[in-house]
Amino acid sequence: MPRRPSPPTRLTGLADRLGLPLGADRAAPGEGFALPRGAEPGRAVVVGSGPNGLTAAALLAREGWEVDVYERHCAPGGASASGPVLGEGTVVDLGAAAHPFGVASPVFRELDLTGHGLRWLHPELPMGHPLPGGPAALLHRDLDRTAEGLGRDARAWRAVHGALVRQPEKLVEDVLGPMLRPWPHPVAMAQLGLRAPWPAAWTARAAFRTEQARALYTGSAVHAILPPGRPLTSAFGALFGALGMTTGWPVAEGGSGAIVAALVAVLEDHGGRLHLDHDVRDLRELPAADAVLLDMTPRQVAALAGTDLPAGYARALRRWRYGAAVSKVDFLLDGPIPWTDAALTGAGTVHLGGTSAQIQHAEAEAAAGRMPEQPFVMLCQQQAADSSRATGAAAGRTVVWSYAHVPHGWAGDVRPLIEEQVERFAPGFRDRIVHAEASRPADLEAWDSNLVGGDIAGGSMGGLQLLLRPAPTPVPHRAGRPGLYLASASTPPGAGVHGMAGAWAVRTLLADRVVR
Repeated sequence: MPRRPSPPTRLTGLADRLGLPLGADRAAPGEGFALPRGAEPGRAVVVGSGPNGLTAAALLAREGWEVDVYERHCAPGGASASGPVLGEGTVVDLGAAAHPFGVASPVFRELDLTGHGLRWLHPELPMGHPLPGGPAALLHRDLDRTAEGLGRDARAWRAVHGALVRQPEKLVEDVLGPMLRPWPHPVAMAQLGLRAPWPAAWTARAAFRTEQARALYTGSAVHAILPPGRPLTSAFGALFGALGMTTGWPVAEGGSGAIVAALVAVLEDHGGRLHLDHDVRDLRELPAADAVLLDMTPRQVAALAGTDLPAGYARALRRWRYGAAVSKVDFLLDGPIPWTDAALTGAGTVHLGGTSAQIQHAEAEAAAGRMPEQPFVMLCQQQAADSSRATGAAAGRTVVWSYAHVPHGWAGDVRPLIEEQVERFAPGFRDRIVHAEASRPADLEAWDSNLVGGDIAGGSMGGLQLLLRPAPTPVPHRAGRPGLYLASASTPPGAGVHGMAGAWAVRTLLADRVVR
């Protein structure tokens, strides 16, 4: 029989039963992601091998569980995968590209992914934002250097970000978990909370006087894939900026698939099994298990047979809202992008959206279902940090990853719009294109069914869905009935390659099994 833990305090006992981060099992800042103790190991099945599913599987295997992971594709990884899409010698990230949350992830640190082959590589600049008729705004991996580059907004930039960059590990531990819980570092979370409620467009106008600072902040905010005029988007602007100025926005050496390879290595080191080419449509076809964890969004869960979901929970899943989409184009160039501002050559990520007002207009149009003429474009130059992205037959060429924010399910051709956005700030870009591959929202969903309509966030981050993912419940990783858990971006903390949704699902599962 598992040992009975010491009698908890009333608050700690409640937190443990809810899978919340209080009590002696909590790690000190920077020490990783601790799990409840006293749960007897069993057998688990994980459906889906994205970073969240693999993280959950690796944690359980390390805890002595018998674990089987089922994946419908011939390779693991979900949207964290890489391949020679642009020809022999190229490495292209098929989904996620830069990883501000990955490098800071407490559970990736806990699983020692860097000890299993993963290597983070940092470009000279985490991010750059070109502007029409002037120098680009540059985010350095240093608060003071970034502020100094913003001229008369230096003091304001420090005021907005200063408290957040002092202890980034505490901030990350707070935000990479359910919002409706006792935060492990309430002071750090309060500092973000003071900045969070406001629309990013309001904060940009109120706090900054230069277009460089406004655009730099607003561009970070739209990582939420929401118009920056929406409430709570300031949280994203402040958070992404703070991470860039501390732990950075690195890439994974050899492609984002290297993150998945490291997770698989941890899983297999502890006896876990990965079953590829196995499309699970009915849970009853799987081996009997003590727990089933689903790395799936609500639409896929609702369509899955054998879940025996309670009627109320099933209704909540059917009401889930998916958000604006991305449409992706990868380019192979015969040389570097010819930026007007040469400083952008060293930027791992470049935001192409023009001024803060232009970004607001583009994002509002996409959210309303209208395709903007000048969409917000995210562009990654992984070769600024990782020379392995073009070797052999592709040596001397440049791989460029990009996507534009588009309406949900948009079926148009985004390539000319992305090219025009790059050309605005890098005249001659088109002349350097050797080859390009486009992936529309429908293509992305066909490749990874979790990318519904091209939504890469597992569902809109707007409104209450930011706080209540995927249903109004204090324990969001329980999937409506005993033994069934959700471990996807549709649960807290949401989108990103950080594994924390899987980690929280495991934490909830183990807390449920602790004998009191």
